[in-house]
Amino acid sequence: MKNEQVIEYIVGWLRDYAQNSGMTGFVVGVSGGIDSALTSTLCASTGLKTIVVELPIHQAESQVNRAQEHIAQLMERIPNVTGTRVDLTPIFESFKTEVPSSKDEKAYFLALANTRARLRMTTLYAIGQTNTCL
Repeated sequence: MKNEQVIEYIVGWLRDYAQNSGMTGFVVGVSGGIDSALTSTLCASTGLKTIVVELPIHQAESQVNRAQEHIAQLMERIPNVTGTRVDLTPIFESFKTEVPSSKDEKAYFLALANTRARLRMTTLYAIGQTNTCL
């Protein structure tokens, strides 16, 4: 398959999936990495409402800059895209004060890494639910 055909197939599949689900569009977390950049671009290319969200939790400045640049250029190029930022750092810090630490530093670090991912997904689900988006 050629690149254009693959892109058209994926975009068509995404559009059909959203419409068949009774949803009006997509919510995509943008991290500043290539995976979220590609996913958000494909979703935006459906023509359906696409909300791109930056969700920092103690992010490196380079990641924040890349995420913000991608969101800005996507909103400039594609009219159905809106962007927002939800800083989850204060929530994460509050969570850490409520959960007991562990003598096993490796396990504690992994638990906190998983917590960051789940805070982000919970936020994306909430935004999706309130906007009838996947």
